[in-house]
Amino acid sequence: MQNTVRDDDAQMDLLAREVRLRAKGDAIVFVSGNFNVLHTGHLRLLRFASSLGGRLVVGVLPDGQEGAIIRQATRIRDVKAIGAVHEVVALREPAESFIFRLRPETVVKGREYQDVYNIEQEIVSSYGGKLIFSSGEARLYSSELMSPDLGRGTTPEIAKPIDFLERNRFRITDLVEIIEAFRDLSVVAIGDLIIDEYINCDPLGMSREDPTLVVTPVESRRFVGGAGIVAAHAKALGASVTFISVAGQDEAARFAQDELSARGVALNLLTDTTRPTTLKQRFRASGKTLLRVNHLRQGSINPDLQARLNKMGAAALKTADILLFSDFNYGCLPQPVVDHLSARARDLGILMAADSQASSQMSDVSRFRGMSLITPTEHEARLAMRDEEAGLIMIADRLQRAADAENVVVTLGGEGVLIFSPGGGAHHTDRLPAFNRSPRDVAGAGDSFFTCTAMALRVGADIWQAAYLGSLAAAWQVSHVGNTPMPAAELLREVSQPLVRMHESRP
Repeated sequence: MQNTVRDDDAQMDLLAREVRLRAKGDAIVFVSGNFNVLHTGHLRLLRFASSLGGRLVVGVLPDGQEGAIIRQATRIRDVKAIGAVHEVVALREPAESFIFRLRPETVVKGREYQDVYNIEQEIVSSYGGKLIFSSGEARLYSSELMSPDLGRGTTPEIAKPIDFLERNRFRITDLVEIIEAFRDLSVVAIGDLIIDEYINCDPLGMSREDPTLVVTPVESRRFVGGAGIVAAHAKALGASVTFISVAGQDEAARFAQDELSARGVALNLLTDTTRPTTLKQRFRASGKTLLRVNHLRQGSINPDLQARLNKMGAAALKTADILLFSDFNYGCLPQPVVDHLSARARDLGILMAADSQASSQMSDVSRFRGMSLITPTEHEARLAMRDEEAGLIMIADRLQRAADAENVVVTLGGEGVLIFSPGGGAHHTDRLPAFNRSPRDVAGAGDSFFTCTAMALRVGADIWQAAYLGSLAAAWQVSHVGNTPMPAAELLREVSQPLVRMHESRP
């Protein structure tokens, strides 16, 4: 028994040190309890604790504790689903003992404990911490449970068309071998790093002073976006990935480093102290986006950073199979960098693909010359050709010749994709409808399509097979809120699902 006690002490000491390490210097706010059945009181308390700033850590008391009637593992799972909570720890001892080990800056308890003896008061006072009593606001926010929405998805209703398979003479089972070959690839992704922040709000109503919608921010969640998520998509699909970009010297850059490193992406980030890391905020209420706010600076990186980016990219390409340019026209990929790295990749026989998003009116995907794949939207394709009137197939034809691209796939949102491939066999042009007709969030659909399609081309798929796989990845993506990388296992699962004959319109 004595040895067991010593083991528990050692494990709790180690847990406290790990929790403090994960806080990375942020103040810790600590709340503990049984949490048998989560109710509005818990949500109010935890939201209040989170509003104090820092990192909210919740300790779930062990089985056998007085009042604990549900298994600890189940209680931990439920608390983890609350968006306000940063970390949940499984306690093996009374909460006050763990507080002594952890030494959180703030401990929060319900207001009902304010007028009774609290053993935690003596402990937190001994190291200069604070004990705060509050039960949170009486009003329950409709958006309190945020985590189950962001980054997770419903089971997607994906309809895979049969006619396209028949026209282009391949079977759905042919795609399995292609997906399994992803794990042998080495990918270099380069382009603008973006952080997407979703801020969930509770709508309060209209202002009495002017016709303005008034909301209260409840909780926020950040995702890596831009070229960073392209790198994460490639890694999730099984490749080894190096990501090269430029970031500011700020918290958003540190977030990206932590997130991408945790996903197994090798990062090479150059710091530009003259610009912030691009941050795009979406204010949402009741599942809808109300407002977008972008924090960014456009304009090319300076010549010194361009030279360093070229050197870094050239080194990474020595062992690469694919070079992915993910351009948002925020200055990370000026033309001299594109030309230099394209020439190096061409000399090495590396497949190149480019996606240049029209976040400004300066977008021109045709400046990426000699690509095996470019994937503009219709707007981006017309912008590059400076033509709003010609038929879409004619636009794709002109763009293919202007960019000297092997394949052009024009993405059409809810209408699917148009595939133009002069060397693609009997069908130089074909169309795939959108596979998911009930998207939850279209953010990231183009990134997942672009990444998956390019990887499929590199392992030997033709453009028709590659675009089919890319469309599957995009359909899975839009069933999730937030840009979430699709694991190869999920893509294999979607391939194995039954086919349906659906109406398909040919171009």
